[in-house]
Amino acid sequence: MKVHSIPFQNTGYFSKLISDYLDKNTELSKFYGNYPNLNGFENQLKLRQNSNFDSDSSRSILVKALKNQYVNFPVSIKTESNINALSQQNTYTITTGHQLNIFTGPLYFLYKIVSTINLTKQLKEKFPTYNFVPVYWMATEDHDFDEINYFNFKGKKVVWNSESSGAVGRLKTNGFDEVFSEFSKHLGTTKNANYLKSLFEEAYLNHENLTDATRYLVNKLFGEYGLVIIDGDDKSLKKQFAPIVKDELLNATSFNMVTLTSAKLAENYKIQVNPREINLFYLTNNLRERIIFDEGIYKIYGTDISFTEDEILIELENNPEKFSPNVIMRPVYQETILPNLCYIGGGGELAYWFQLKEYFQYINTPFPVLLLRNSALLITEKQVEKAQKLNVSLEELFLKQPALIDKKVKEISEIDIDFSKQKLFLQEQFKALKELAKQTDVSFIGAVNAQETKQLKGLGNLEKRLLKAQKRKLSDVVLRLTKLQNELFPNKSLEERTRNFSEFYLEIGEELIPMLLESLNPLDLTFSVIEY
Repeated sequence: MKVHSIPFQNTGYFSKLISDYLDKNTELSKFYGNYPNLNGFENQLKLRQNSNFDSDSSRSILVKALKNQYVNFPVSIKTESNINALSQQNTYTITTGHQLNIFTGPLYFLYKIVSTINLTKQLKEKFPTYNFVPVYWMATEDHDFDEINYFNFKGKKVVWNSESSGAVGRLKTNGFDEVFSEFSKHLGTTKNANYLKSLFEEAYLNHENLTDATRYLVNKLFGEYGLVIIDGDDKSLKKQFAPIVKDELLNATSFNMVTLTSAKLAENYKIQVNPREINLFYLTNNLRERIIFDEGIYKIYGTDISFTEDEILIELENNPEKFSPNVIMRPVYQETILPNLCYIGGGGELAYWFQLKEYFQYINTPFPVLLLRNSALLITEKQVEKAQKLNVSLEELFLKQPALIDKKVKEISEIDIDFSKQKLFLQEQFKALKELAKQTDVSFIGAVNAQETKQLKGLGNLEKRLLKAQKRKLSDVVLRLTKLQNELFPNKSLEERTRNFSEFYLEIGEELIPMLLESLNPLDLTFSVIEY
C-alpha cells in the first residue's frame, strides 16, 4: 500500500472558499476561530477551559443519555471507556455528523469517521494529560428522505421505497426485506459477500427504526475503535438546549446574527444556506415542520397547530424534545451538549459553519475548530500501472476529461498541435499593417482589426480541427485514457461521492477500515490517493 498526496486546491473539486481556508487567506480569518493544526488545538483547549461551559452536571446528563441510547446494543470496551471519560473535565470530543444514509451511503461517510478517530489519536499523543473522544452525530431529525433512501452499488441504485413523514430516524424499517433481497443478488457468495449480507440483514431487518439500524451498523464497523454514536433526538439533551431555543423563539437571534455574517461572507464567496426568521422545527412522531411567527402567534407550517407566546414557552418547558434545530441551529445544539473541540465535515458543511461565527460569539458559546475531512481516491496497482503506461500522473487524473485527453494527445502527437507561434507571427504582421493604417483614412484601421480577428479565429479553428484529427489517429490512447478515468471517477465525479464502501469491502474485506485508518492523516490537509 502506498499513499500519494495531492493538494486539495489542485484537484479542481473544491470551492474557492475551502481553498482559501486551507491557504489561510486573511479575508476569511474573521469567519472562523482556531485553525486546524496542533497550535490551533492547544489554543482551543485553553478556550474551552476558560469558557466554564462544560459543567459537571451537563457532562453527567450527557453520559447518562449516551448510556441510555446504547441499551440493547453491544458496547466495546473502548467505547464504554470513552463514554465514562466524558464525565471528566479533562475529556473533550472530536465530532463529525452525517445523515442516516442507507448502508452508510457514499464512501466519504467512512472517511469522516476515520478522520475523527485518527484525530483523537494524534491529539492524545500531543496532549497526553487530556482524553479525546471520537463522536459520530446521527442526523436522526433530518427529514430529507430522498437524500438518504438509497446507495449506489456498481453503478446501480439500491433503493428503499417507503412512505416518509417527519424525522427520518423515527421511520420504521418496513420494506427492507425487499432491499436486502435485491442487494443480495448482486453480491455473490464469497466470504466478504456473506459478511456484507449479514451486516445488512442484522442492521435493517432486525431493528425497528432507522436510528437503531444506523447505530447498529456504524457501531459494528467502528465500535472497536472507541467511536461514540450520539442521537440528538433525546429529551434530556434537548432540555440542555432549551435556553437557546427560548431565545430563538423570542428574539430570532440566529436570523439576525447569521444574516449579518452572511452579508459579509457574500462579498467574496457563495453563501451555502439562508437563515429563516425562526430556525426551528416542531417535531412529533410523523411531523417535522417549520415554526413560523405570524401576527403574534407561533404557527406550525402546513398544520392547524398554533401557540401564543406563553403557550409555546410552556410547551418548550414541558416537551423540549418537540423542538428540532434546522441546519443553522444544529451546530449550536451540538456545541451546547458536547464538550467539543472540533467539527470535521466536508466542504459544503464547513461553508455554512463559516456563517455562524458571530452567532456563536453573541450567545457566548465556544466556536469549534473546523477541519476539512479526509478525501481519498482508492486506486489499484494495476490502475497505477495503466496510468504510468499512458504517461499520466496521478494529479493529471483529476483533470476534467476533455482537458485530460487534449493535454495527452498534444503531448504524444508527432505533429505540433499548438499554433501559438503562428498566432504570434500573425499578430506581428498586423502590427505593421496598423502602423500603415495610422497614416491613411481612419476607416482602414477598423478593416485591419477586423481582418486580424478573422484570421486569428481561422487559425484557432484549424488548431481545433488538427487536434480532432489527431484524436482519431490516436483513438486507442484516447479510449484507454477515457476508460481509466471513468473507472476512477464514476459519473465524472469523485468516487467518494458516489460509490458505497461495499464495493471495496467485496475486494479488500476486513482490512478495508484498518487500511483507511493507517492511510489517512486528518491534519495533513491534502487529498489522498491510496494505492492498494
